[in-house]
Amino acid sequence: MEKLACFKAYDIRGKLGEELNGDIAYRIGRAYAQFLKPQKVVVGGDVRVTSEALKMALVQGLLDEGCHVVDLGLAGTEEVYFATFYLELDGGIEVTASHNPIDYNGMKLVREGSRPVSGDTGLREIQSLVEENEFGDPLQTRGTYQKISVLDDYIDHLLSYVDLTKWRPAKMVMNSGNGAAGHVVDALEHRLIAMGVPISFVKVHNEPDGGFPNGIPNPLLPENRKDTSDAVIVNKASMGVAWDGDFDRCFLFDETGQFIEGYYIVAMLAKGFLNAHPGSKIIYDPRLTWNTEEEVSRHQGIAVKSKTGHAFIKERMRSEDAIYGGEMSAHHYFRDFAYCDSGMIPWLMVMDLLMQKGASLGEEVAQMMSNFPSSGEINRRVQNADVTIETIFNHFVNEAIAIDHTDGIGLDFEQWRFNLRKSNTEPVIRLNVESRGNADLMKAKTAEILDLIEKGE
Repeated sequence: MEKLACFKAYDIRGKLGEELNGDIAYRIGRAYAQFLKPQKVVVGGDVRVTSEALKMALVQGLLDEGCHVVDLGLAGTEEVYFATFYLELDGGIEVTASHNPIDYNGMKLVREGSRPVSGDTGLREIQSLVEENEFGDPLQTRGTYQKISVLDDYIDHLLSYVDLTKWRPAKMVMNSGNGAAGHVVDALEHRLIAMGVPISFVKVHNEPDGGFPNGIPNPLLPENRKDTSDAVIVNKASMGVAWDGDFDRCFLFDETGQFIEGYYIVAMLAKGFLNAHPGSKIIYDPRLTWNTEEEVSRHQGIAVKSKTGHAFIKERMRSEDAIYGGEMSAHHYFRDFAYCDSGMIPWLMVMDLLMQKGASLGEEVAQMMSNFPSSGEINRRVQNADVTIETIFNHFVNEAIAIDHTDGIGLDFEQWRFNLRKSNTEPVIRLNVESRGNADLMKAKTAEILDLIEKGE
């Protein structure tokens, strides 16, 4: 029996041809339908050149198992999430490799209620069916296929998080990467104009182009931020927004073009929800924590720490009935969005909060960045992640005043802390460091740990 490398911890992702192709996509469709036994499933695909063909191969597999399919066409992951819960369907599949290189593709799977299908919630069983490849003949009664649009309803939902009557004139830079988010940006622009909201968009890389002429859509990489930052400066915009390849993450730039780490946006959104819903629970990840914990406590909320990763965050949000969950990697989750992550709701809420306060984004995050300066996530490729993490742990553990094993190792000291964890998919470790109001200390400790990692290799 063949073993497929495209099945990861949370989703399906692989190199085209050797790890993922039309035949495997077809088998995934049949396996998904056999395991979950859905009656009706929604599908969508990102802007990649290969997404349409893979999606249609997937669709054929679903149809051959008697599943009825509705197709959103070009759509982001969150549009599939939305259609799944809004139309009360039995599941959804987005064909995307998000921010991976152009020679990759993949799929994100959900079941009814937009609940994730990941490693311990069905993905391993689907993988086994695909690898066994013993599907037999298609059912005599095949499913039906139709194209639909839920774009207007989706826009309605996005705008339900904000009070547009408070919005004053502003200019925003919207960088859709290679156009994956362009149709939503356009739809929002048309709606805001129709409603008389005084917001203007400066669109960057807005037209869909699966050839990725503007590079891999991953604004987490510093080299991919320049176009957005420059456009903010040149156009004297109030804020810049850039998205990844399936736009379930958005990245914000302040009025000076400065990139704002997702860590500080988590606290902003938490404050927004707690002002409206005091006492609510907020889920956060353990990589960078002090700022989130302080702001949630200050605004009478309950901070609940969860292991990093969308499947863990969503499960914890459901069990805690949390109103919002945020990861420093720019994944933001919303109870009213079926506990799913959205790359559109965050920037809308941030702009709404700024409009209500009469502040700029730079002004709003300045104090938090000063109080808790952070390194941002630093990745290092290592030979043996477990050994390296153990070495770092042993070096610092005797000085630590608190130890956390929620995800990797988290060690707290009086004036600084760090988290070190390994990737689920590659031989990489991820380091995050923060301090209490001392940027020099944060930088020094970051350099010290990186030096130990390098020597350990």
